[in-house]
Amino acid sequence: MKTVPSTSAVIPAIGPAAMTSSTASLTGQIQSSLGSSRAPQTTRESKMKKRINLLLVDDHPVVRKGIISCLARHEHLHIVGEAEDGQDAMRKARELMPDIVLMDIDMPEMDGLAVTELLRKEIPKIKVLILSMHSNTEYVMRIIQSGASGYILKEAPAEDLVRAIDLVNDGEAFFSPEVARAALNKYVRGGGEDGSAQLTNREREVLVQIAEGLSNKEIANKLGVGVRTVETHRERIMRKLNIHSVAGLTKFAISKGLISLNG
Repeated sequence: MKTVPSTSAVIPAIGPAAMTSSTASLTGQIQSSLGSSRAPQTTRESKMKKRINLLLVDDHPVVRKGIISCLARHEHLHIVGEAEDGQDAMRKARELMPDIVLMDIDMPEMDGLAVTELLRKEIPKIKVLILSMHSNTEYVMRIIQSGASGYILKEAPAEDLVRAIDLVNDGEAFFSPEVARAALNKYVRGGGEDGSAQLTNREREVLVQIAEGLSNKEIANKLGVGVRTVETHRERIMRKLNIHSVAGLTKFAISKGLISLNG
């Protein structure tokens, strides 16, 4: 295991631009830890804390190795398993029953938000902390709706990750300060309304059926309207949501709770 420089456990009140050079980001730790050969140090506080079992889910081995190195000096944190895609994450979660899953979003087979939804329904006692590069507010809303307990950026300081894990394990929520601020600003500007609220009732009906895999003709037959009418609704939905693929509409419908992953 590699060592991580000791840093303050206080969440910074401002974003990454104000970080000092002594406060390394997780990204920096991932890079630097690969070249370090020192044994991990432990703190008295970590020895006194209750053990927390973690499942680490990321499709990049180098990232997983770096995160493990970041957490190595904290004796109460135990990586009990690793997974490289969504399907593997579900298998490992069922097998290992970790306290918390550290979950990436963009992965093959099944993305992190889909896995989070399944875990919430199948094994709700397992908490999920999303660890990702994405910082836009749309992801924050989707993460909240998925049932995750927190969201921390991979570029966040290593001590923030430890604090996030501790808080989530205690039943609290944690969001990186810059992400939380961006989401709050969106609501202050009046942009916090659910995107599906832009749609008419009929457009929501059509969206749901598109997401369920029905063709224009099948939707038309089900709703008792013409195919051209359905095509018009589809065009308006895509324009209003700025989503221009069936896959994108399906993900949107799932994230807004308009359809269930279990059908």
